[in-house]
Amino acid sequence: MKNIKAIIFDAYGTLFDVNSAAEKCKDKIGDKWEEFANYWRTTQLEYTWLRSLMNRHKDFWQVTEDSLDKSMKAFKINNSMRNELLNLYKILSTYNEVPEVLKTLKEKKFKLAILSNGTPTLLNELVKSNKLHNLFDDLFSIEQVGIYKPDSKVYDLPIKKYQIEKNEVVFLSANTWDVSGGGNYGYNAIWVNRNKNIFDNLDYKPNSEIKNLSELISII
Repeated sequence: MKNIKAIIFDAYGTLFDVNSAAEKCKDKIGDKWEEFANYWRTTQLEYTWLRSLMNRHKDFWQVTEDSLDKSMKAFKINNSMRNELLNLYKILSTYNEVPEVLKTLKEKKFKLAILSNGTPTLLNELVKSNKLHNLFDDLFSIEQVGIYKPDSKVYDLPIKKYQIEKNEVVFLSANTWDVSGGGNYGYNAIWVNRNKNIFDNLDYKPNSEIKNLSELISII
């Protein structure tokens, strides 16, 4: 960790709470809101991987809409809530510790960036709605290469932009498949395990496992 030049964050599930859109509607959705939110997220990710394999790319917002439509049918949620859920997804909340951690890292003069499946428009709206837009040097979107994580072309983006080595990057994600993707690529990958999950068997074990981003400060 001594030669680190850039700290790169996944966005969805790592900085921003993907369940916060459904949570804000839990009075309308009912007790099943969290199960519905998890189903929506799982379907969304499955669609990104399947589209990459089929060479049938749609951007992340289109995938988010498609996966929501399936999820609403599966949970028998009235279609009148569709626009409300989509609008809330554009302004997902951060996890509590995120703003302070980013400010601390910025003061330490690291390059800070997001590397995400999200479209440039979505990422810009997320950081602005959460007042984080002055903290990041770059918002890297997979739309620059037209394929989703964990394809290596995505992880190439910061390396090419900053002209640095792979081992000069710390990469953080809450998604085990993304940690494995970044780690197998050559990043120093750290798993943000907020929910005491089990790591996937994908030929990689993370350098560190943390419960939230506050623990990153002591590692760096």
